[in-house]
Amino acid sequence: MSKIKYPLENSLEELLRIANSKFETYFEPVKVGEHTLEILQIAEMDQYIDKLVNEARPGQKIELPFWAKIWPASILLSYFINSMQPPTTQKTLLEIGAGIGLCGLFAALKGFDVVISDYSDDALLFTKINILKNNLEHKATVAKVDFTKDRLNQKFDYILGSEVLYQEESYRPLIKFFSAHLKTTPHAEVILAKDYRRAAKKFFRLAPKDFKIAEKTIGYRQESETDSQGEERFLCTIYRLHPKYISEGPRSKSKN
Repeated sequence: MSKIKYPLENSLEELLRIANSKFETYFEPVKVGEHTLEILQIAEMDQYIDKLVNEARPGQKIELPFWAKIWPASILLSYFINSMQPPTTQKTLLEIGAGIGLCGLFAALKGFDVVISDYSDDALLFTKINILKNNLEHKATVAKVDFTKDRLNQKFDYILGSEVLYQEESYRPLIKFFSAHLKTTPHAEVILAKDYRRAAKKFFRLAPKDFKIAEKTIGYRQESETDSQGEERFLCTIYRLHPKYISEGPRSKSKN
């Protein structure tokens, strides 16, 4: 686990000053069920990206802030988490590739003890601001994690991931990361959400070697100025991965 470059132990006001020194920001209310969180966003994202592209030197790699976007799959995964029963005992949850940490924040609001992780320092800065803004610091922390190579000294009851299946080369290390960080208890599971149109076929050829997988496609409608009917429909698939060594139970001994 790498060190975060920002002083995330600072106050909300101090962290906001750091964020606003690099980005123009605003808080956007995001409602899931009966709950609303204030989520820090980059103002005029398209203009900011255009500026990055225009200012880049020839051959320079541009790091686009896609971590700051509120993806439809994250909204739907947050709805799924909101539909779960509140934990009656202490339950730990890790969100990977979290970006601004939307799903982990709603999980913390639900009562889980949450670690929200990403490899981007800027994403973790925004996430810590969101934690403080929504008074969730007693239930949520952040960690800088590259799930293709890093390890945490902790196992979790749940692992969440929204739109983390976009790079084929990450599939094998991702599956190993799940196995290394999921508790060996019957209820423990990995919950993933992805755009319905994203295939990720290789992942679902590899994962069944270690996990039993259940899937469900869900959707929601969002008001859109570009849609002729005033709404845009999003579909995503929720995958629930249970370790085979737990869900199948003990193997029977073979006879000689």
